[in-house]
Amino acid sequence: MSFEVIVIGSGIGGLTAAALLGRYHKRVLVCESHAIAGGAAHSFTRRGFTFDSGPSFYCGLGNQRPSLNPLRQVLDVLGESLQVVSYDPLGHYHFPEGSFPVYCDAQRYREAVAEITPQGAKELAQFEQRLLSLYDCLKDIPTIALRADWRLIPILLSNYLPTIVKMLPQLGIIQGSVGKVMDQYVRDPWVRRLIDLECFLLSGLKAHGTVAPEVAFMLGERSRAGVEYPVGGSGAIVAALVRGLQHWGGELRLNTHVEQILVAEGKVLGVRLRNGEVIEAPVVISNATLWDTYTKLLQEEDLPPSYRQSSLATPAVDSFMHLHLGIQAEGLEQLTGHHVVVQDANKDITEPGNTCMISIPSVWDRNLAPEGHHVVHVYSLEPYADWCRDELYQEKKKMRSQPLLCALERIIPDIRERIVLELIGTPLTHAHYLRRYQGTYGPAIAAGKGLFPGYQTPIKGLYRVGDSTMPGIGVPAVAASGILCANTLVD
Repeated sequence: MSFEVIVIGSGIGGLTAAALLGRYHKRVLVCESHAIAGGAAHSFTRRGFTFDSGPSFYCGLGNQRPSLNPLRQVLDVLGESLQVVSYDPLGHYHFPEGSFPVYCDAQRYREAVAEITPQGAKELAQFEQRLLSLYDCLKDIPTIALRADWRLIPILLSNYLPTIVKMLPQLGIIQGSVGKVMDQYVRDPWVRRLIDLECFLLSGLKAHGTVAPEVAFMLGERSRAGVEYPVGGSGAIVAALVRGLQHWGGELRLNTHVEQILVAEGKVLGVRLRNGEVIEAPVVISNATLWDTYTKLLQEEDLPPSYRQSSLATPAVDSFMHLHLGIQAEGLEQLTGHHVVVQDANKDITEPGNTCMISIPSVWDRNLAPEGHHVVHVYSLEPYADWCRDELYQEKKKMRSQPLLCALERIIPDIRERIVLELIGTPLTHAHYLRRYQGTYGPAIAAGKGLFPGYQTPIKGLYRVGDSTMPGIGVPAVAASGILCANTLVD
């Protein structure tokens, strides 16, 4: 069988692009090196415990319509559905000086903040109101309608002209940072730290490095649509995309490692697999990171030297330490599912091990763990440098996982006595299993310091999707990258 499009990698961005192109009647093949589809969003099972490898926080995947989540829009187009569990509060933030709940409802959220700092709550309200005025414009244009070429202009003018007019006063903030808005409205140091934390959770950067539309969309959606967890975990999302891909005639091949993208005279010819097989196609979409695409999948001479050099100089977000635990659940009936722990107020929130994210999804989906148990996922930033698989590797893994356990003790004080299964992931784990450059989650391009590279490349027929193409760490951003790429490749 001949293919019109080959997609390298079955992460959310790659599956989104592939499934949409299948829906648009293109003959599509997805080549996945791993034995499991999903990339950084795959699920895996050990001894009856089902773990999310990466994302665990979702918004707008349920039945509320219209949904502004790009992934939900794609699933609607594909005819696929998800069963979700809604919950509120969406989580708890634990600072050294105390903890407080984070509600989806904006008024309840501000009331919780007001118990800590009444003046700060008023400043937070002004800050959010400014960003929500931007959200009110962005929400009127669904991502599924967008593309990344000049043909977007007539689509916007013919279908969304009133929204474009409404957006004109917002142009100054669209490319600006959240930090600029924060500086304008917020003086309270506690609330400023809170905003920095929420930006960090969203983009991997603090407020002055995060673009305003990211946070505007997050604030608007969590208050409008609420938050949910997909039954079956992130693997259920991947399974829905794979079903959609196959329903519309696309093909997924697991354990199929692409060794090289074949290029001649500046034009894509197809790919060569590790086993030597050559598969031809006029279009190749790489869901690998830009660093892996340009150093491992392409020959150095395939790219213009200056373009290659500037691309590879793009700064990368650090990798993560991950702790996946199976624990005894007795006595934890009041446990909630999401927590963020900041351990030391005198250290920067971006310092490795200081800010720890905790997800306990078996609170919502009991089938993720054996009866009487919970699954726990804890993670924190961790640089790739200085990690190597030497005789000290196992000892270092254990040592660097201790801050994650200490953070978890804020939520479950006797956690160490409850553990029945412990899996520790390092940046090397990410780099190996996900085939990601230094285990990173994408570029660390601060607001105003440059644009993300986008889906296009200098090679005719070669495109990219995933977290190297759009700002934001998370599923909506990578799903949007797949949408833009797929839509641009069709009339």
